[in-house]
Amino acid sequence: MSTTIQTSDALSRVKPSATIAVTEKARELKAKGVDVIGLGAGEPDFDTPDHIKAAAIDAITRGETKYTATDGIAELKAAIVEKFKRDNGLTYTPAQINVGPGGKPVIYNALLATLNPGDEVVIPAPYWVSYPEMVRMCGGEPVIATATFEEGFKLSPQKLDAAITPRTRWLILNSPSNPTGVGYTADDLKALAEVLRRHPHVMIMTDDMYEHLVYDDYKFATIAQVAPDLYDRTLTMNGVSKAYSMTGWRIGYAGGPEKLISAMRKVMTQTTSNPCSISQWAAVAALNGSHDFLVPRNEAFKRRRDLVLADIAAAPGLSAPTPEGAFYVFADCSGAMGKTTAKGQKITNDLDFCGALLEDEGVAVVPGVAFGAEPGFRISYATSDEALIEAGKRIRRFCEGLTA
Repeated sequence: MSTTIQTSDALSRVKPSATIAVTEKARELKAKGVDVIGLGAGEPDFDTPDHIKAAAIDAITRGETKYTATDGIAELKAAIVEKFKRDNGLTYTPAQINVGPGGKPVIYNALLATLNPGDEVVIPAPYWVSYPEMVRMCGGEPVIATATFEEGFKLSPQKLDAAITPRTRWLILNSPSNPTGVGYTADDLKALAEVLRRHPHVMIMTDDMYEHLVYDDYKFATIAQVAPDLYDRTLTMNGVSKAYSMTGWRIGYAGGPEKLISAMRKVMTQTTSNPCSISQWAAVAALNGSHDFLVPRNEAFKRRRDLVLADIAAAPGLSAPTPEGAFYVFADCSGAMGKTTAKGQKITNDLDFCGALLEDEGVAVVPGVAFGAEPGFRISYATSDEALIEAGKRIRRFCEGLTA
């Protein structure tokens, strides 16, 4: 007798992660012997710095392998308090700090702790694929405020104001952005703050995960820093995944109002409990230790960014703005719509474009529809120069082979 597995209504509202799907598809093709260049993964190809790994080993040797406080050891909370003060001019107490098993759980726990059915969350598009899905899982309604290519993929004050309703609970801001790499300046954030002052019922969640991966003359800023009067309704989220090449260690953190932090801790007591004890001690070393390694790594990322931008500019039908940070280029492929590939496939949307690029040239990128912005695609340049150079040749060849 077979059993029917019934999934929840909440799960039926959720789409699987497109970035993970692309990475898995590329991995499957590679396993079959296909020459695939994967540009879908959102993680640095650099290794975790040695002093951070050494701190983890020391923690194991000391026996730091037991349960810890639910939302972070005291030493890590102290390091986070100091980080916010040092880097962002923000003052928090340890009671205002939450540590979770990755940035994604920190965001999810904040949403689960605050959203009621029908509550709305304003999400600028292009957006990270998980924001709207997490909102839906928590019973809320994502309200997408689209920022166009012509607007530099930045949410304007006018569009923010138009998206806010009496049911709006949160605004989520990600800067520098995944998928575009676009960074909001202090002036950009001040303009958005003017709108938010008129809507005191709206809380602000900032995803600052790419704070230290910035290029050229761009200066990172976060909204609680440039608009101190919004501090009491802002959750400033960050983590060690990207800057410190610690994606697998799973440590995210946030500073915010004590009542919110307490509610997030309550969620954790019945879900994950504490983050990995060893990873927490590694994160202490990451935040308190030398950041000198960031300079050569950012130089490498900038060089790779420029390689990708040059190839996009040389490919017929493609264009892309210059990212200020992160390690992504978001390319507009509207010029390829309606054309036919060398193998006879009609390109009607960015799913077609990305699928044909993978099948014909073995280059895996993520379609823009996954980020709420089409037609386009995201390239992760967190890989070797050699891979990017070869991928660029293939992308150009693919585009040059398209016919009207």
